[in-house]
Amino acid sequence: MATLQPQHHHLLLRHRPPPPRLRLRLPTRPPRPHRLLPPARAVSAAAAASTAALEDFRRWLSSQGAVEGKAFPAAVPEGLGLVAARDLPRGEVVAEVPKKLWMDADAVAASDIGRACGGGGGLRPWVAVALLLLREVARGADSPWAPYLAILPRQTDSTIFWSEEELLEIQGTQLLSTTVGVKEYVQSEFESVEAEIINANKDLFPGTITSDDFLWAFGILRSRVFPELRGDKLALIPFADLVNHSPTITSEGSSWEIKGKGLFGREAMFSLRTSVDVKSGEQIYIQYDLDKSNAELALDYGFIESNSSRDSYTVTLEISESDPFYGDKLDIAELNGLGETAYFDIVLDEPLPSQMLTYLRLLCIGGTDAFILEALFRNSVWGHLELPLSPDNEESICQVMRDACKSALDAYQTTIQEDEEISQRENLPPRLKIAIGVRAGEKKVLQQIDDIFKQREEELDGLEYYQERRLKDLGLVGDNGEIIFWET
Repeated sequence: MATLQPQHHHLLLRHRPPPPRLRLRLPTRPPRPHRLLPPARAVSAAAAASTAALEDFRRWLSSQGAVEGKAFPAAVPEGLGLVAARDLPRGEVVAEVPKKLWMDADAVAASDIGRACGGGGGLRPWVAVALLLLREVARGADSPWAPYLAILPRQTDSTIFWSEEELLEIQGTQLLSTTVGVKEYVQSEFESVEAEIINANKDLFPGTITSDDFLWAFGILRSRVFPELRGDKLALIPFADLVNHSPTITSEGSSWEIKGKGLFGREAMFSLRTSVDVKSGEQIYIQYDLDKSNAELALDYGFIESNSSRDSYTVTLEISESDPFYGDKLDIAELNGLGETAYFDIVLDEPLPSQMLTYLRLLCIGGTDAFILEALFRNSVWGHLELPLSPDNEESICQVMRDACKSALDAYQTTIQEDEEISQRENLPPRLKIAIGVRAGEKKVLQQIDDIFKQREEELDGLEYYQERRLKDLGLVGDNGEIIFWET
């Protein structure tokens, strides 16, 4: 489950009229070399926790007051998961985890790390909890969380853990660009805390903490923290975080809550409920996040879905500072809730975002169409741009989008057809399945965008433009489109 939102890298469309054209910034360069080794204390990513470790974990949960009996941790195809101990109806509470077991900002403040860092309040929440996680791993059996730490995976199939060879399989995708950006961000944070905290507190970190260790901690938080527990609320919830995701669960309702318990309800308790009816011996699932794309699922958790609504592509439109009408266009965009840069997520089999065509028309204004940028139209221009402005302007937005799609599609190493053929092979490695699914999905969306604007090009002669609408408003156009003249 995700913990924070990194800076994403998108297809960037820069328009500099006249004549209308775009500059594309695409992830075409090979990925930078990264050492994707798990921590020295790590076991294989695919290896599930041992039976003994699971038994220790169960005993620890019982001794700490976590409700067990309705569900228990077990080895499942995903690694570890929660399995129903008996038939459970929808909405049944299957785990209650007291706050004393959480790894969160309060746990940091109460720890040696918090005392060394002034309570940890000066650190980003995820950095503080990541350091706590690494500190407790270093303590081994002396850590109060030792049974929990023993069952944590040492890698997932998240793209942040992929090898250079595996990353080449997502060459040309926005996922590659985002993955590289996230890893660079984590590396930058590590270099900062290494100098200021880790090296300055060798009593807390007696061993060697590497950037790979820090990346592992980041990956654990990224994949296990419940989506709503972000920022200052960020917390790892032992036991509850074993629950896995199912695409068949489409309920928007939350499957968990934090509530008070004990005398006067002062003790915070994380309560996990079933999303659907579950039979005894079956695995308990929840829906992680209906709004995440396959690229986001791959980055956060290391899996994707076959659902086409998960396939998306982010188009970034930008008003260039070299545009002779830069100031006017920026003013109009800001008056309508946008800015110099606008991001539009295009989802497969869904219409274009409502404001995308309007923003595109604004970017492509030039030549004789520039009259509409005058201050006289400032409060009404956005409404005018919601409909075609002129044949030249509409042709421009079609051309720049089709050129952009072609450039983006050329950056991939395979075609959609080749991806579909590869996906039919048997025994494909899980990470290759993810790569094929993401890159094929992006290409399908790009092809869809190109088809939309190709069809629009073919319909240009049949569209009604600003001047015609204006003449109609003035009563100067007849029913058949002819211009009416009055004799004086």
